[in-house]
Amino acid sequence: MTTTSGTGPAGPGGPHGAGVDVDGAPEADAGRGSEAPGTETPDPGPAAGEGVATLHPTNGARPLGVTVADPAGAAPGPAETLAGGPVMLGEIRRLVAVTLDGTEVRVPEGSTILDALHREGTPQQADTPTLCWAPNMDPINACRVCVVEVEGSRTLAPSCARRCEDGMQVRTDSEKVRHSRRMVLELLASAADMSQASDDVQRWMADYGVDPARYGPPAPPTADGERERRPPGHHPTPDGARAATMAQPVKVDNDLYVRDYSRCIMCYKCVNACGTDAQFTFAIAAAGRGFDARIATEHDVELPDSACVYCGNCIGVCPTGALKSVAEHEKREAGDWHPEEETVTTTICSFCGVGCNLELHVQRNEIVNVTSPSDHSVTHGHLCIKGRFGFRHVQNLPEG
Repeated sequence: MTTTSGTGPAGPGGPHGAGVDVDGAPEADAGRGSEAPGTETPDPGPAAGEGVATLHPTNGARPLGVTVADPAGAAPGPAETLAGGPVMLGEIRRLVAVTLDGTEVRVPEGSTILDALHREGTPQQADTPTLCWAPNMDPINACRVCVVEVEGSRTLAPSCARRCEDGMQVRTDSEKVRHSRRMVLELLASAADMSQASDDVQRWMADYGVDPARYGPPAPPTADGERERRPPGHHPTPDGARAATMAQPVKVDNDLYVRDYSRCIMCYKCVNACGTDAQFTFAIAAAGRGFDARIATEHDVELPDSACVYCGNCIGVCPTGALKSVAEHEKREAGDWHPEEETVTTTICSFCGVGCNLELHVQRNEIVNVTSPSDHSVTHGHLCIKGRFGFRHVQNLPEG
């Protein structure tokens, strides 16, 4: 009868692990001594460490196994070694206790309240409304629709940015919180057209009883370029009978996407996506003051004359439909937009070897938009001009 110690294809007590040093300790010795007296020792087979070296060439250096044991302690035992290389551990963070609506949970230190709600909260708590937040972007703190009540805090706190503290008491559904969220959504909907916002936004508006009509009928739209020509800080006195709005003509100055600022809520997500969160192009920024604040290019030039590289990442993060592809805009205008029939297929972009994941949005056998999942390790939700807009060749069918 033959017995061996260790586990795995190149375990420390196996025939391939004899004499291999790991972190200065003889790995083979860690598994010795397990043979019963009088048992037969198996054939050592290939040279020491060959199994590891074959999988992970070391160019003459000694092959290393994986150890999860304390490097300052004794030699690792059979259950503490693997054969694929060093074990990479993530950042170790202590847990802090946070109470969410009376229930104590523990989350890693440095997590935001919104992280805690998504990770440990109930489905209702995880459904906290957000407009300027995205999982692949830094917190912006612009919309204030995700606010929660923190015990001891003078004001409501934005859950997307407020860090959890040990012993923090959080209330997510108090009357104060619901009233604030309702007012934010109501004021935004009274000034901007929210009809093309996501299904989640439409549901939140219904859940919180949003009634923008109580501010009166909307004021007439401004002429093309009128908002850009207004002197900063000078605003007409409202008559109180009509609600001031962002209504204005759609800007169509290129072949790829349009800017419908009548739907813009100034969430700044497009600015951050064009800047430090994704593209680092800095083609757009906020301009103007007060109600005349707007997203603009440098010196208000047309988009083709700006620094824009048409990656479309601003489209990918826009929550209200203010930015959309020309194809979608034209189909909506023609009444040929059918979101209820839309299917989404994931594939890999074929333009280069980076390996970006693409989500092809198809309506009636035609690709209408391309996005990328925010949790993809390569794109993190962002694409280049080829990935987002370079799909038309797929549909260039021969005539006849």
